[in-house]
Amino acid sequence: MVPNDAVSTNLRKGVLEYCVLAMIGAGEMYGLDIANGLQQRGLLTSEGTLYPLLARLRRNGQVETSWRESSQGAPRRYYTLTAEGQDSLTSFADVWESFSASVSDTLKSTRSNPHQGDSNESPHR
Repeated sequence: MVPNDAVSTNLRKGVLEYCVLAMIGAGEMYGLDIANGLQQRGLLTSEGTLYPLLARLRRNGQVETSWRESSQGAPRRYYTLTAEGQDSLTSFADVWESFSASVSDTLKSTRSNPHQGDSNESPHR
C-alpha cells in the first residue's frame, strides 16, 4: 500500500507548475508571496522547490520578472505571466477539468460497487 503522503507528494509535483502559473496569472507576485499562498493551500512543503521552478518558468518564457526596490530590505523579483504562460495555463485548465472529473467519477463508481469488473472466472483460465 502506498502511504498517503507519497500520493500527496506525487500529485503536488504534477500540478505545482500550473498552480504557480495560476497564482501569477491573477496578478504580479513576489516569490515569497507565491510560496506563502501555495503553503496555505497545502501545495508547497518547501520554498526550496519553488525557486528552481520559477527559474525554469522564466527560462521557458512562461513568466517575466522585474526587480523592485523594497522598503523592507533587498530588491525583490516580481513575476508576471507571459502570453505563453497564459496559453499553458489555459491548456492545463481545459485538460484538468476533464481529467479530474474522470478520476472523481472512477473513484465514486468503484467505491459504490467495489467488485465492479470482477468475474467468477479467473483471467488465466
